[in-house]
Amino acid sequence: MSTTAVVPQAHADVRALLSVENISLRFGGLKALSDVSFHVKPGELFSIIGPNGAGKTSMLNCISGRYTPTEGRVVFDGRDVTKVKPNRRAAAGIGRTFQNLALFGHMSVLDNIMVGRHHLLKNNLFTGALYWIGGAQKEELEHRRKVEEVIDFLDIQHVRKATAGTLSYGLRKRVELARAVALEPKLILLDEPMAGMNLEEKEDMARYIVDLNEEWGMTIIMIEHDMGVVMDISHRVMVLDFGKKLVEGLPSEVLADPHVRKAYLGEEDTLLTEDEPAPSVLSA
Repeated sequence: MSTTAVVPQAHADVRALLSVENISLRFGGLKALSDVSFHVKPGELFSIIGPNGAGKTSMLNCISGRYTPTEGRVVFDGRDVTKVKPNRRAAAGIGRTFQNLALFGHMSVLDNIMVGRHHLLKNNLFTGALYWIGGAQKEELEHRRKVEEVIDFLDIQHVRKATAGTLSYGLRKRVELARAVALEPKLILLDEPMAGMNLEEKEDMARYIVDLNEEWGMTIIMIEHDMGVVMDISHRVMVLDFGKKLVEGLPSEVLADPHVRKAYLGEEDTLLTEDEPAPSVLSA
């Protein structure tokens, strides 16, 4: 049975957790993004789709701080973070995964996930010695406990001590998600979390993402090419094409838009209607 995402009614009166305001991004003469605006409210699962080269990853990079937009601003949790460094944004509660895996291949799964906790450590140059005497061991145990919760949630107990570089592609993607979740972010950015996976792996990952959103309360922005997944689990969808926003709305509204059919699905593709729903990886 297909699982259709429903935006909680409370969203209507909740201030946006993230506001992207008139963002443009240029690399020399190339304009990767052009005057793009949108917002994401707490508890939403918001997806960004579009053809290759549409500017999707560039947008995530502007949100996470890897790129500084040429124009516009990014407001997160009421604060303008447009020029804030990536590590400071991570500390503020923005986590992410990458299109290309960014794990430490020589480290164990457990150690890779522990890296995701480093922004939460209280130790610093001035308090290090006293803190170690007073509470470092207790904090270390708490961090370990949180990491074990993530490991259990993503069903990777059996590889927790394995070297990350020796794992299958699907498991490495899951470990990378675990590292991002370990940060306990308010907002998590997922860049093609299901790319290169087989159907069974996609089904598992889709369920993990839905559970992170619904059970763990994480707000999610996801880039994904699998239209069945996007339309099945997203609350709202935005379409980019050549760096410009084509349309934004409920999955059913986006699918019905003729500009989306032309730019993303292709003119020759069959129109997906209520009588012919998007294929779902969450179908029984």
